[in-house]
Amino acid sequence: MSIEVLLKEFAEISEHPRRQIQAFKAEGKKVVGVLPYYAPEELVYAAGMVPMGIWGSNKKTISMAKEYCATFYCTIAQLALEMLLDGTLDDLDGLITPTICDTLRPMSQNFRVAMKDKLPCIFLAHPQQRKPAFGLQFTMDQYQHVKGELEKISGNTITDEALREAIKVYNRSRAARREFVKLAGEHPDVISAVSRSAVLRSAWFMIKDDHTAKLEALNAELKALPACDWKGKKIVTSGIICDNPKLLQIFDDNQIAIAADDVAHESRMIRVDAAETGDPMMALAQQFADQDYDILLYDEFSNQNRRIQRLYGIWRIICKTICHFHHHAGKQKPGNLLQSLRQISKQRNHHKDHHKRVGDQIGVHLVFGTDAHDHSDYTADQRRSRSDQQKSGQIHLLKRNAADKKHKDIYRVRQQKRQRNASDKILPSRHRRRHQHAQRVFFFFLCNRRSDHHKAVSADIR
Repeated sequence: MSIEVLLKEFAEISEHPRRQIQAFKAEGKKVVGVLPYYAPEELVYAAGMVPMGIWGSNKKTISMAKEYCATFYCTIAQLALEMLLDGTLDDLDGLITPTICDTLRPMSQNFRVAMKDKLPCIFLAHPQQRKPAFGLQFTMDQYQHVKGELEKISGNTITDEALREAIKVYNRSRAARREFVKLAGEHPDVISAVSRSAVLRSAWFMIKDDHTAKLEALNAELKALPACDWKGKKIVTSGIICDNPKLLQIFDDNQIAIAADDVAHESRMIRVDAAETGDPMMALAQQFADQDYDILLYDEFSNQNRRIQRLYGIWRIICKTICHFHHHAGKQKPGNLLQSLRQISKQRNHHKDHHKRVGDQIGVHLVFGTDAHDHSDYTADQRRSRSDQQKSGQIHLLKRNAADKKHKDIYRVRQQKRQRNASDKILPSRHRRRHQHAQRVFFFFLCNRRSDHHKAVSADIR
């Protein structure tokens, strides 16, 4: 089967997940919705049901869900609730709701209230301390709870043998997707940003056996292609989700290829495999414990900024720019790309030296701002030869640098004023001194609650 045909099939499934649910129901299969993040889909598969990923929608607007949650909640969760309320997901037989993020934790109760008459909701609480023995035991207990609820929905018993088989199926799927991510980065002339997203997104809506078979066929075709001499730019995306076709089309229109990603919806979910031998429930618990480099997970070494070091280290050869999508408001829109670039531009002066040092160490040329190259090593003739292309960008940089200089001058004047005030030993005002005294007295009262101290404090106030 040709690459074009396979990509078309993945795109069709990615764009119409509801048709997939209806097709599964027509075959007599039960379907369980799975919300982000790190839910053990292997348990759903082992129960003889189909796990269906729920990551919001690019075609829905939030209306009914507003009655159940605050407007600042992540739109992935809000759109999931919207689809459950408006009937889009009426064919689901159950719903697994992890509570690992600050939005899904309270939203789990909104799902319970909103869907109490439609379908059972299975809550999954992950431990903060996931690596120690007590954390592994907590994860196993939670997975046992999910297992029991799934058995009630399916009417089947989840045996250890069925769970081991499910783990093998999912390990094979994760391996195929990791291979595809690598090949897509090597052949951006064939796999566009839109197509890449469709292939990875469709995995959430298909039975893993079928998706893996098609994906392995696509990988085989990509391996047979000659090496690609890509003339455009290569980037690494980072964040929660990056599947908006309009945003990705901006990349394709500007010859920007996604070489790799640190996106929860894509590569973060397929980094770690589960052991195929031993106790399968412990294997799933250990798989979650081995997850790392994710802002949703507790990191005892967070002060070392290991996640950024991983991005720099692993993908230092294949990209020249790292685009980070801060996904607080939910689905990415095309305007968010421009906002991200503007934010990077603002940070250029502050971080330029640091990133230059890091880039020199790992061999990556980092780009911050509208100027796509560092011209410090260019000759005058080389600068003039590029002036027509970057005239507007240079004017923008000059204006921004002038504004930065103005702000620095204002800050320097304020600092000098503070230093003069400190040297003159200007005392605080009478009211402020009284307020500070009252604070000290109140603190003394809190620390010493005995009656004799209370009398002393009262006398002092009087």
